[in-house]
Amino acid sequence: MASGHSLPGVVTLKEARRIVELHAESALRGAREHPTETVDLLAARGRVLAETIIADRDFPPFHRATRDGYALKAIDVARVPARLKVVGEIKAGDSQGGVFGSTALRSGETVSIMTGAPLPMGADAVVMVEDTAAIELPLSSEADSPNTSGGGAERLAEIRRSVRAGENFVPCGAEARAGHVLIDKGRRIDPALIGIAASVGWGRVKVHPRPRVAVLATGNEVVEMDTVPAAAQIRNSNSYSLAAQIEEAGGEAVRLQIAPDERKRLRELIEEGLGYDLLLITGGVSMGKYDLVEVVLEEMKAEFHFTGALIQPGKPVVFGTCNAGSQGKHFFGLPGNPVSTMVTFRLFAQPMIAALAGARPEPLVFLKARTKAEVRHKTGLTRFLPAVISGEFEDAEVELAAWQGSGDIAALARTNCYLVVPPDQERIAAKEWVSVLPR
Repeated sequence: MASGHSLPGVVTLKEARRIVELHAESALRGAREHPTETVDLLAARGRVLAETIIADRDFPPFHRATRDGYALKAIDVARVPARLKVVGEIKAGDSQGGVFGSTALRSGETVSIMTGAPLPMGADAVVMVEDTAAIELPLSSEADSPNTSGGGAERLAEIRRSVRAGENFVPCGAEARAGHVLIDKGRRIDPALIGIAASVGWGRVKVHPRPRVAVLATGNEVVEMDTVPAAAQIRNSNSYSLAAQIEEAGGEAVRLQIAPDERKRLRELIEEGLGYDLLLITGGVSMGKYDLVEVVLEEMKAEFHFTGALIQPGKPVVFGTCNAGSQGKHFFGLPGNPVSTMVTFRLFAQPMIAALAGARPEPLVFLKARTKAEVRHKTGLTRFLPAVISGEFEDAEVELAAWQGSGDIAALARTNCYLVVPPDQERIAAKEWVSVLPR
């Protein structure tokens, strides 16, 4: 950026996130005023729900067994071992009460029951089958009985463990009552939410429209993917990696033509990009002679909210609002190096896209892992270093990738996370717990 410009300064990571989240709140209010659309349930994955999902009946609609075993009265097995008459069997899918209809289970009786089946009337607990033994005793009479086997034996269950009333079943309506809200609007639809909607018969759902996000790559050195680059040129990989990130974040990517290092054409393309819901510009935001993005945006009377963040990679990131030819559209100027582009999108552009899609941005959450080796870096910047997290359970370990700086997209592709180094920490010892941001 040329000297003499009166622009906001560089801010910390936390300050930059707070600024973005503040503007995201405003964007969220606007997004929720847009017309909604109705789509098939499976097509809604990744979209933001624009209506509440209501329970059409009690969940579960009956006392649902959570174990294979025997349904009984808990008082009958207060002292064990206890022998109870097996008077029937209920499997999942049987009508409520199974073989009993309106007849309640009597004291001294039990019913063989399967996971997911409804408890019979009168039962108040389930004993797991592992805590029982099946017994057959010869009958003194040859008369058939509901609890006899084909050979005329009486079926008993020996219960070897006491249970409390309410054990091993989910009471009717414990998960939700008919008419109650199961899913609030504003939630991004994931597989679990799809399952919930399907369970109440919502085959089509109302969703917010996906925001259209323009991607503008800049620089004379950048050529399209299907072009054979000259010796000093590079293909436009940033537009494609950003488009993929935009789609994952819930937006629709629109790739613009590459902007040359020339003010007039750059301005035309920026104006085109501001016609969409959000504009992402890659490259041209550093301090070189031909880094013209901020210069042109100043000429367009853009308002800059920050012009850098104390992070590495990605320090030159820019965030602002421009009213030229639009209604207060937000833009991000992302550094042109591919790793910087992906990191700054993850940290700053992603929450704005979530808001434009109708969802409240999620907080930035870090995982924890132990370092495999010592890590050293200068202080002053929060660093997001390409790394690989491995192991499982409590044995997760993270190791820095061998990379050649923020232009090394090949190294980034071999990683699955960023190791986060705090700005005030010069040395992290081996086996020390560190923060990790999934990629």
